[in-house]
Amino acid sequence: MGRIGGAFAAIAGALALGVAALVAWAPGKAAIPADTLVVGQIAEPKSLDPAAVSATNDFRILVNLFEGLTRFKKGSLEPEPGLAESWEIADGGRTYLFHLRPNVRFHDGTPFDAEAVKFNFERMLEPKHPQAATGPFPLAFFFQAVKRIEVVDPLTVRFRLDQPFAPLLSNLAYPAGLIVSPTAVKRLGKGFARAPVGTGPFRFAVWQSERQVRLERFDGYRDGAPKLAALVFRPIADANARVSEMLAGGLDLMLEVPPDTLATFRRSDRFALHEAEGPHQWFLILNAKEGPFSDVRVRRAVNYAIDKRAIVDAILQGAATVPAGPIPPAFGDASDPNLKPYPYDPDTARALIREAGAEGESLTLLAAQGGSGMLEPIAMATAIQSDLAKVGLQVRIETMEWNAYLARVNGGLKSDDMAEMAWMTNDPDTLPYLALRAAATPEKGGFNAGSFGNAELDGLLEQARRETDPASRNALYRRVDHLVHDAAPWAFVASGKQTAATAKGVTGFRLEPSFLVELKDVGKG
Repeated sequence: MGRIGGAFAAIAGALALGVAALVAWAPGKAAIPADTLVVGQIAEPKSLDPAAVSATNDFRILVNLFEGLTRFKKGSLEPEPGLAESWEIADGGRTYLFHLRPNVRFHDGTPFDAEAVKFNFERMLEPKHPQAATGPFPLAFFFQAVKRIEVVDPLTVRFRLDQPFAPLLSNLAYPAGLIVSPTAVKRLGKGFARAPVGTGPFRFAVWQSERQVRLERFDGYRDGAPKLAALVFRPIADANARVSEMLAGGLDLMLEVPPDTLATFRRSDRFALHEAEGPHQWFLILNAKEGPFSDVRVRRAVNYAIDKRAIVDAILQGAATVPAGPIPPAFGDASDPNLKPYPYDPDTARALIREAGAEGESLTLLAAQGGSGMLEPIAMATAIQSDLAKVGLQVRIETMEWNAYLARVNGGLKSDDMAEMAWMTNDPDTLPYLALRAAATPEKGGFNAGSFGNAELDGLLEQARRETDPASRNALYRRVDHLVHDAAPWAFVASGKQTAATAKGVTGFRLEPSFLVELKDVGKG
């Protein structure tokens, strides 16, 4: 049987197994089994291959299937040992020697070892790798500094970097660094995205499109089996439908609670409401290459024109703050507390628009119907449309489904003027390096959809990722914060708080600064 035939056979087998084990309940109409946790998510996952996705919605499933060499400590963004039990850094930060945990196996029974680590990163980084076609790999930028990976022995692997790279350990803890089974990837090819194999506490059972992704307890997990027998992730894009399912008992856990229902869950004795701050940014990408936003005066005008406080208070019900720049306060001293957000000042906005000769411009605004970290995208787009009309800019809103939206925006704005976007990141390097650096174009695998370019910013970002002294590195990111604020390649609108609701009886759940949702220790009373 050829590679394609083998892939389809394997997927069919996985589906048959999963269908036999589907949760036997109708949403909202019957009790969920006591050993199963049903999670309401905001969208269908794009893929279950961790190297092939970039959305937190997908990551929240994947961190229960896979592990990385490092992981984030509970309650922080500090990396700690994961599949690597220890490491040494040498050569001025250019060499990392990782010592791997012994006796770890993938869900398919194959061993996790140094060769598996080498395979994973070379698959992402080498265009001629035999499994490179299982990509594209949108976050391969996270490991751009890695130039060579050497197997020292079965439980020791060496990363050689072309320069010091401060975010490496954090990036290895992020889902882009999760380790997949080489055997499964070789066997399934692109089909791996629908039949994933990792080392995590849960193993894949079935993915029914637009219905559910089901994971089952991996009894051979190295740290002991999870409390729950199964996790079911249900995509419910409509916020009202998600709330209705939660209230009706069809969900145990609802992620990203709609702001207008926060009070309902906060007051109810049937549920627990969880809230936490984290490194979230919601902004408008502005097309800096062509059209009115190629003029910095018009970009600044949009920042003055949007009543961000009204959006945060009225639409988001206080479940967000107004950001000043691209570095969220969650990153501590890397964000400058003295940098203030653009005030709501329509008079200044009108003056800048007149000065730039942009009065009466007609603009397009791309808006998602929902999606990972997108808060209230339609309501926010409508408010922004109204605010910009008041200063002489006419806006047409175009909406689309989340995965189609990502494909369009991540391909570059081209003839579009503005697009909503949200990022939850693990390091102050991530968002500006991947989405504001001139060379991070969609054509080169980056996310600079607005084609913004600034040589000084590029220099600061390169310097900051090589700086290993924390204080010096933070100082560089404070300069980045100021520069981006002034150049206004985006309209900085909201930094959302994390929210989730759990049904009474769910134990051990907590929100993490990483925005990831690890469910190994969650149970049901």
